[in-house]
Amino acid sequence: MELAQIIFILIVAFLVFDFMLDNVLSFLNMRNWKTEVHPRMKDHYPEEKYQRAREYAGEKRKLGLAATTMNVAIIIIMLFAGGFALVDEKIAENISNPIWQSIIFFGILGFASDILNLPFAHHSVFVIEEKYGFNRSTKGTFWGDKFKSWFLAAFIGGGLFWIIIKIYFWIPEYFWLITWGVITFFMLFMTLFYSNLIVPMFNKQKPLEEGELRDEIEAFARKNNFKLDNIFVIDGSKRSTKANAYFTGLGPKKRIVLYDTLIAQHSYKELVAILAHEIGHYKKKHSLSGFIISTLQIGLMLFLFNYIATEPAVPAALGMNPSFHASLLVFGMLLSPVNHILSMLGNVLSRKHEFQADRYAFEKTRSDDLGNALIKLSVENLSNLTPHPLYVYMHYSHPPLIQRLEALDRLMDAEKRGNVEN
Repeated sequence: MELAQIIFILIVAFLVFDFMLDNVLSFLNMRNWKTEVHPRMKDHYPEEKYQRAREYAGEKRKLGLAATTMNVAIIIIMLFAGGFALVDEKIAENISNPIWQSIIFFGILGFASDILNLPFAHHSVFVIEEKYGFNRSTKGTFWGDKFKSWFLAAFIGGGLFWIIIKIYFWIPEYFWLITWGVITFFMLFMTLFYSNLIVPMFNKQKPLEEGELRDEIEAFARKNNFKLDNIFVIDGSKRSTKANAYFTGLGPKKRIVLYDTLIAQHSYKELVAILAHEIGHYKKKHSLSGFIISTLQIGLMLFLFNYIATEPAVPAALGMNPSFHASLLVFGMLLSPVNHILSMLGNVLSRKHEFQADRYAFEKTRSDDLGNALIKLSVENLSNLTPHPLYVYMHYSHPPLIQRLEALDRLMDAEKRGNVEN
């Protein structure tokens, strides 16, 4: 059997395996959803709302299954019918520049995929999210977001891709190293300036106004030697009632962003506890370690791609002529097992970081405010209290709520006994 045939079989096998694995895990996750509210949440999660949460998760799962089935079916048809080779051939007939061939090839695939998945995205927002009281998007917002996303993909994604391919043809012997440096610089730039450049295209951000909440946040930051000049409120209610908060940036560019829905749903003390959690991530250098790990992963991927990019059997597996985009397409399809491993390891580390940030918040607030905030977020977002352990292991970047509450409960018990370190 030729190498190209082996690669083709591996691509199909990985694709089918991923599809089956995701659906088995999703099935186990839904089956593990208990019919009764967990004892720890009995006083917080009304029975009627809990049953509604199960229905919400069920509808989301069905929609996800339909979308995934369609996408996998289309890819399999494209593989066996030579669809990727046909697209490549038509582009080559009209465009001679190999750089633009690659950009247009992935542009067509990405745009076609987005168009095919539009009905599922529309149904999710305007049927399911609307039915369960989450949606606040208008048709104008939905389509505005979509057109802006396409523009950013073409302008920023296309521009970065053009630079990468240019390096590939100009300096092939050092391609992976130089490209690694370019992508690392781009990631650092976006970490520093994403909130200033990209977020305003989709949401309004304004500094948290003077008042009791800002006073409490600034007092907490000063007490814990955390220089914080940038506290912003974002209009998350423009799209959804779901609440969130996040920390972004590095050094003087760091900022904490609160959703207006979060402020509306929580007390000031709970909001300070949430911010303490986010500050905990910074104090524990989770953002920095995450950036370093992501950079190393990208370096590994580029090294592996550089190793197989010149192998003729790689594009031949899809019936395509040798090209940068053909090798990259096949490489991406073959990368599935590696991605699974890296994703699982990343999730394990992320969950560990969340526990550490929770502990930091508790140690600095010495209260159950964070636990109360997490409970409110879970109930208002109709979250699953008992996800299947395998599903958590594969997909959860945050520990399940009950695990976080139990960890906080142990800290509270230790506090009462005087055993929590300052």
